[in-house]
Amino acid sequence: MAELRPVGDDGWTIRAGSLEVRLSDSQAEVEAAQALRYRIFYEEMAAKPTPEMAASRRDFDTFDAYADHLLVIDHARGTGPQGVVGTYRLMRRDQARRVGTFYSSSEYDIGPIDAYTGQVLELGRSCVGPDYRTGHVMQLLWRGIAAYVFQFDIELMFGCASLPGVDPTELALPLSYLYHFHMAPPALRPTALPERRTDMNLMPAADIDRRRALATLPPLIKGYLRLGGYVGDGAVIDYQFHTTDVCVVVKTDLVTDKYYKHYERQERHEREGHRPVLAFSKP
Repeated sequence: MAELRPVGDDGWTIRAGSLEVRLSDSQAEVEAAQALRYRIFYEEMAAKPTPEMAASRRDFDTFDAYADHLLVIDHARGTGPQGVVGTYRLMRRDQARRVGTFYSSSEYDIGPIDAYTGQVLELGRSCVGPDYRTGHVMQLLWRGIAAYVFQFDIELMFGCASLPGVDPTELALPLSYLYHFHMAPPALRPTALPERRTDMNLMPAADIDRRRALATLPPLIKGYLRLGGYVGDGAVIDYQFHTTDVCVVVKTDLVTDKYYKHYERQERHEREGHRPVLAFSKP
């Protein structure tokens, strides 16, 4: 069973056996996360790296220096960079302002999200090593995200999520299913940029077998839907990553996952009203 453990006077880390979930503590750990991303995205999934990425064997961009990096560390492999086996990139509004934009803005008009008055969080660059792709590890990552949501009072999460392949006709079932049954309300709806937009409405709603459509979705997108998530209007083909992207939006007040409730109870009973925080969070 996973548990929160104190770190110093005001931090927490999440442990389950040899696995730990926390934010990165050093540039070396960020680079280990980038190296894991490279192995998954470019070697396993055949994305196309830039020459600089290929030379360093790391997936990186401008946003990495400003974001928080949530890590899964297997202490059986090491306690620092050598133990990184999973990662998620987290970017709040104040961090995005330092860059000038969110990553998702390269594919979507996120005006409704920019206009949202509460705290927002962009999720991205999620990956887990091949030996750790179990429900248990993803649950640990989501526990970390839940703790982060409490720490920063996040009300809305969003980000680009990918379906494999770049031929929309082969993805007609999942794209149409998302379009007809999980479209975000207008007040929260990102819209694919006109020059990058691919229509998602490729099948009539009446022709969609919902169970079969749901089965074709990647686990990450299914996870967002279980949290009450929506998608924006229009898909975007990413030829570098050989994927078709959708923009997912999740209001945290719709999150009913038991781990979120766990942190609510922990906050009430063990922290006397103070929100649990992850170890090594940035100011």
